[in-house]
Amino acid sequence: MKYDFVSIMDRRGKDALAIDALGNGWAPGAPKGDSDAIPMWVADMNFPTVPTVCDAIRERIEHAAFGYFDPRDEYFESIIKWQTTRNGVEGLRREHIGYENGVLGGMLSAMGTFCSRGDAILLNSPVYMGFMGSITNAGYKIVTSPLVLDECGVWRLDLEDMERKIVENNIHAALFCSPHNPAGRVWERWEIESVMELYRKHDVYVVSDEIWSDIILDGAKHIPTQSVSEDARERTVALYAPSKTFNLAGLIGSYHIIYNKRLRDRVNKESSLSHYNSMNMLSMYALIGAYKEEGYQWVDELCEVLSGNVAYACDYIEKHFDGVFAARPQGTYMLFMDCSEWLRAHDKTLDELLQMGWDVGVAWQDGRQHGGTEHIRLNVALPLSRVKEAFDRMDKYVFN
Repeated sequence: MKYDFVSIMDRRGKDALAIDALGNGWAPGAPKGDSDAIPMWVADMNFPTVPTVCDAIRERIEHAAFGYFDPRDEYFESIIKWQTTRNGVEGLRREHIGYENGVLGGMLSAMGTFCSRGDAILLNSPVYMGFMGSITNAGYKIVTSPLVLDECGVWRLDLEDMERKIVENNIHAALFCSPHNPAGRVWERWEIESVMELYRKHDVYVVSDEIWSDIILDGAKHIPTQSVSEDARERTVALYAPSKTFNLAGLIGSYHIIYNKRLRDRVNKESSLSHYNSMNMLSMYALIGAYKEEGYQWVDELCEVLSGNVAYACDYIEKHFDGVFAARPQGTYMLFMDCSEWLRAHDKTLDELLQMGWDVGVAWQDGRQHGGTEHIRLNVALPLSRVKEAFDRMDKYVFN
């Protein structure tokens, strides 16, 4: 491989929540004894970003003035080329693209144009905790339709349940997570077509969270929600960001794609009301650097590495951890482990199990924050040697 996904980064003292926040309220205390913490709870990566990101930022800061600015043409051109090349998007123009400080903020701006406070919004559970908190705090009612595991252990949409919830709760707004976080499903075209036809039938407007759309594993293919029909194109606000793809969450910077002019004008107005939805200059250059030619190869290599990590983790769970199940994700780098059978067999609570991991430096995340009942969420975006070390500790000191 051209890029380094093997070296272990020392992130201590470098403002990394995954490491420096241990024990300060965000997460339990540091490991006991001599074990170091293996960061597998925060959804960022333990790989250095593609070098062209730092190059672009470095080149810009050599000019020592950082006053008011407008986004460069290169910013929009980079997004258009990326979406065209990676996702097969057609007809994307500059006016369809708008900056958002984050996917959560962009989602709330869109929801503010779709519905009134107190209205119900449909989500598929389990649900990323950021959506749960943001939607509730904004005064909306959350209605969930659970994903269902089929006989092959693949998460599926329950369209009948979704339609029943839409009708019973008079729903006209939905959040569609594609790829799904935390389940890791990369939806097939027919699945997206089916759900968007359901939304058309009941006049439901859609926010499509596609922030994970570049992290696709094992030959799966991301299908942009807006691409499946003309109606989907007109009723959907799609949200993207380079942050998950290139490990840029600390720089802040997402963008929306909205084709419907009336909807776009309303979302842009809603986003502008706080006066805080303003692009950061260095975030702009980070995106431009990420979306250079090197970024395409870097992401391809990243997805190959992550596919290997996911395969190792899921195979290890299946072979060594009786009573633990993790549906193999097709996208993202997060596992959602169902530990219910293990907990019953060992007469343990999830809190006790979580603490057993934290005590030996397996820094994982409570899945209840995402709507799981007896689940643990696990980040495998680390060098494979660290993934292996984490699973060795789980084997020796936790599950067995």
